[in-house]
Parts: sequence; structure tokens; C-alpha cells
Amino acid sequence: MLALDFLASSPLAFVFCALLLGLLVGSFLNVVVYRLPLMLQRDWQSQAREVLELPAEPKQATFNLILPNSSCPHCGHEIRPWENIPVVSYLFLRGKCASCKAPISKRYPLVELACGLLSGYIAWHFGFTWQAGAMLVLSWGLLAMSQIDADHQILPDVLVLPLLWLGLIVNDFGVFTSLEEALWGAIAGYLSLWSVYWLFKLITGKEGMGYGDFKLLAMLGAWGGWQVLPLTILLSSLVGAVLGVIMLRLRGNATSTPIPFGPYLAIAGWIALLWGDAITSRYLQFAGF
Repeated sequence: MLALDFLASSPLAFVFCALLLGLLVGSFLNVVVYRLPLMLQRDWQSQAREVLELPAEPKQATFNLILPNSSCPHCGHEIRPWENIPVVSYLFLRGKCASCKAPISKRYPLVELACGLLSGYIAWHFGFTWQAGAMLVLSWGLLAMSQIDADHQILPDVLVLPLLWLGLIVNDFGVFTSLEEALWGAIAGYLSLWSVYWLFKLITGKEGMGYGDFKLLAMLGAWGGWQVLPLTILLSSLVGAVLGVIMLRLRGNATSTPIPFGPYLAIAGWIALLWGDAITSRYLQFAGF
């Protein structure tokens, strides 16, 4: 209780603690982003073998978010605790494996740093409140989802759906909006992209986005209510269009290569939850309303 009272009365201490917690969570998110798609793939393969009545595969070693311990993909060197300190270990090891000296992806420290900075900012923005705690959990989830979607073009239900329900539960206490607005936000979020999906498919015969995008927007609606949806869709479309053109140019105009929409929705939704009211009011003032 004394620690909580201290954090509540000392904003800088709360921000610092949130930043440190974010760095640690970012390290774990790196594990989630790498392992969860592999876990899902193994599960899908197992289910497919059952449906096709194929012989079960030989029992494999335990593979989940905890086991086995992290190791170097090049030489198999098991990462020791002092080699796994967020950001610090990467700098100390100069971005190389302690055993084989193979380069370590810069993505790992960047994710840790991004998670730490986002967590610190949320603590500063909301202060020592229930909003800060809820927004930290949501931000960590969005960060993990965005990376998985960027890598594999999937938004795992195991991440999206629990956060959707959590948004409704949080808003049952009016943390961000009312439960009624959160419920209709989830419904409107899903149906809006579902409608666009089917309209695009009827016109072109192609699938423009995945069902995971519908669920993600529904989840954002459950957290911020239906009010955040227009700004989220607008911002995600603008960012997606700009970055999509850049990515196509970098890929040599390979239009058949899928571009994930989930990260853009996640970024736009996060912005709308934090600054949606301010952005909307500024726009209405600029437009003369």
C-alpha cells in the first residue's frame, strides 16, 4: 500500500516504473511475436491431421511461450539471464551473440524500447489511474498483434478476442466510455469493415482484407465506443495508403504481395483513444463548425 501511495503521489516515479515495466514486457512480446504463430501453426496442423484422419505426428518437445528457454537461432546458445536484459544486453553485446558472434536483429531492442516509451508516455498522459493500467494492457496487445500481422498476415484470435471482452468489461465501469457505447462500438466496428469486405469482393471478386481486421476494429470499438471508429478508419486508411505506396515501390510494384492492414488499424485506434476528442474538435474548428 505504501508503494502504491508513493506512485500515486509521485508522477515521475510512476512514469519511471511504467517505463521499466514496459521494457520488460517488450522483451516478453518479442517471444510472443516469434513463438505464437509457430504454436498456432502446429495446432492447425494437428487439427488438420485429425480431420483428414492421418496418423498423429511423433510427440514433439514442449514448445510454448515459456519453454524452451530462448536461444541463438544460429548456434543454439541458450540465452543467459544477463544476456536478456532489455536494450542493455543488446548494447553490451554490441548486437552480437555472446557465443558465435552472429548478429542479433535490431528489431528486438527496438520493440523493447518502443514498449518502454509507450508505457512511460501512457503513465504520464493518464497519471496513476485505472485508465493508465487498462491502456497499458491494450497497448502491449496492439504492439504484439501489429508485429504478428506484419510478419504473417494474421491477427490471432487468442490475442484479439480476450482484449475485445476486456474492453467491454473495463467500460462496464465507465473507464473510457459507457458499456452501451462500447457494445455498439464493437458491433459497428465489426460490421463496418465486414460490409466493405463483401462490397469489394462482389465488385472485384477478390478479398481485400481478412476477418481479423473486422475483429480488431470491433475490439477498438469495445474500448473507445463507437465515437472512435470514424477517426480510426480515416487515420488507418490515410496511413495505410501512404505506407502502402512506399512498400509497393520498395517491392518493385509487386501488387500481388499482401499488405497487412492490422498495424495501421492498431496505430490509428491507439491515437484515437488518446487524442480522439482533441483531434476531432480541432478539425471542427478548422472546418468552421
